[in-house]
Amino acid sequence: MPDRDPPSLPSVPESRAVPKKRTRLSLVWIIPIVAALVGVWVAVTRVMSEGPKITIVFRSAEGLEAGKTKIHYNGVDIGTVTKIRLSEDHQRAIATAQMAPKTDAFLLADTKFWVVRPRISGANITGLGTLISGAYIGVEIGTSQESKSDFVALETPPVITGEFPGRFFILKTADLGSIDTGTPIYFRRLQVGQVASYELDKDGKFLTVKVFVQAPYDQYVNPDTRFWHASGIDLSLSANGLSMQTQSVLSILIGGIAFETAPSSVLVLPPSEDNAVFTLYGNRAEAFNPPPRNPQTYQLIFKDSTRGLVPGAPVEFRGIPIGEVTDINAQIDLKTFQFSVPVTISLDPRKLGVKIFDLGPVVNLDTMRRKLIDSLIAHGVRAQLRTGNLLTGATFVSLDFFPGAPPVTVDWSQKPVQLPTIQGQFTEVEASVESIIKKIDQMPLKEIGDNLRKAIADLDLTLASARGTLDSAHGTLDSANGIIQPNSVQIEKLNTTLQELTRAARSVRVLADYLERHPEALLRGKQGQAK
Repeated sequence: MPDRDPPSLPSVPESRAVPKKRTRLSLVWIIPIVAALVGVWVAVTRVMSEGPKITIVFRSAEGLEAGKTKIHYNGVDIGTVTKIRLSEDHQRAIATAQMAPKTDAFLLADTKFWVVRPRISGANITGLGTLISGAYIGVEIGTSQESKSDFVALETPPVITGEFPGRFFILKTADLGSIDTGTPIYFRRLQVGQVASYELDKDGKFLTVKVFVQAPYDQYVNPDTRFWHASGIDLSLSANGLSMQTQSVLSILIGGIAFETAPSSVLVLPPSEDNAVFTLYGNRAEAFNPPPRNPQTYQLIFKDSTRGLVPGAPVEFRGIPIGEVTDINAQIDLKTFQFSVPVTISLDPRKLGVKIFDLGPVVNLDTMRRKLIDSLIAHGVRAQLRTGNLLTGATFVSLDFFPGAPPVTVDWSQKPVQLPTIQGQFTEVEASVESIIKKIDQMPLKEIGDNLRKAIADLDLTLASARGTLDSAHGTLDSANGIIQPNSVQIEKLNTTLQELTRAARSVRVLADYLERHPEALLRGKQGQAK
């Protein structure tokens, strides 16, 4: 089919896009928008101004109050307790605290918190300001690199905090004595530190005491330093008289610990490291008494009373301490049924006072010690119990020479080796007294009494005769007294006779003088006198 033209369409007007007319923002919306922006800014500012939140577990919430109790560090508020609640087991109190901004660096794994209240510990009195302001939470910032937000508070505040320079040391002791937290530490009677804490070891045998020594005095603590109890007054009675030593009046009241380097130390040792372990001795003498090296154990068998002898009693050789008593037992011989007391002693070979020079490498020290003991025993050395204190009755073991002792041979195959003994002083005295009593019992006391009674009767007769003689003598003395009275006739006659004798003596003296001048008068007579 032929193509046909399309039918013509009616004319349509051309369309075009017309831009929408913009309307102006109404002033009504400006205020809400500004308020929203301000609110967002305030919220962001508040979130940024708040520090981290932490929880602290306390044993008791006594003195704490939500919204009021502050957290102080060096006197500056760094947080506030916002909420306090009980733990699920109702045994603890959990406090939520809001910290100040920029305190994230304080919250480390070893940071410590505690409640500051009025407290008296040792020589320290702390927290008196809380009587007015109320309790607050103290903090000690740790040194760990690990952050933390949950903490457990200390039950007691630390005595020493990290801002004091110095070092901590560990002391081991079997007896705590009067030591307490805050007990002072002395060096040459100068207070240089204090006890930080103490606790009982898990085995229950020893106590661990942690002490802090301030700088620069901590440099005087080296491996050769000795610590000892300096509590109370140390009295000693010696040949020089009574001496008294104490560190200070404060140590008398609350106790103390002193330390000093051994005077015999020749080498200058470097200071000890932090938390070095030392032994805490009972007194200075014990601290500087060197421990025995290779102590020798021996056994002594005593058949007399060991009353007053206790473990730790000294063993002396001619007055020189050479060891101590370690054990006291009792035994019975089933064959003879005799009772005896085995006493175990420990001797320090160095304290025997024997020095060995030019000791060769092939010489055996044990063999030389055996020869020494054998020589001493052969020369009469025996062990004896002696009284060390008449007031307390304490006794000790004394080794001394007894030349009259019977010979004894030491059996070195025994374990421990048994050394010979001799009766104690009191046993000898008792034996002497018993011997004297026996001799008195053997005396014929009845015959002696009868003879004494007769002698007393004879003495009475003699005294009666003597009494009569004395009466006669008394009468004679009375007569003589009457003769020699001043107004008696005999005295007057005696005076007259004496006067006549005086005149006669005067005449004889005149005659003698004349004859001495004129001896011829004996032949011729006196001149001028008729012949």
